Amino acid sequence: MSVSLGKGQSVSLEKAAGGGSLAVVRMGLGWQAAPRKGLFRTRRREIDLDASAVLFTADALADVVFFQHLVSNDGSVRHTGDNLVGGSGGEDDESIMVDLRKVPQKITQIVFTVNSYSGQTFQEVELAHCRLVDESTGTELARYTLSGGGAHTGQVMAKVYRDAGGGWQMAAIGVPAQGRTFQDMLPAIQQCL
Repeated sequence: MSVSLGKGQSVSLEKAAGGGSLAVVRMGLGWQAAPRKGLFRTRRREIDLDASAVLFTADALADVVFFQHLVSNDGSVRHTGDNLVGGSGGEDDESIMVDLRKVPQKITQIVFTVNSYSGQTFQEVELAHCRLVDESTGTELARYTLSGGGAHTGQVMAKVYRDAGGGWQMAAIGVPAQGRTFQDMLPAIQQCL
């Protein structure tokens, strides 16, 4: 059963009923361009959003996975490829796989961001979501739906982080930011650690 998260909420990534920890999770990102009214019809403009996973050791940047660096240096995080237009109608347009068993112990947080590489604002985006899926079963564990648009070009969507017991938690963040790349958004990301 999926948990619908609100901004600032978190959920444990331990399996229910004593089933142990999750092994591999997929962070899926989906979006559509908001319709634009034309003289005779409504049309959608293509929007190039990019998902990134920014890995931290405490509050220090350790690695990043994005469309120009598809696999983390340790191999535990993998981007499945860049989608330049979105618009799958509720499905994932970009995905990032995280093998939680292989994430080095020094990595304490993985922050998932989305940015508009083409510079369009989120006022032009609709049906944007970030969701976490158990890859072994295909079960959606949690979903954060972006609503409200805005004049920003980036969003710090969610993070997975180690809890005090060494397990993993997911937190919905939903903080708007400015930037065409994750590098532009680093100040906003740092504030969410």
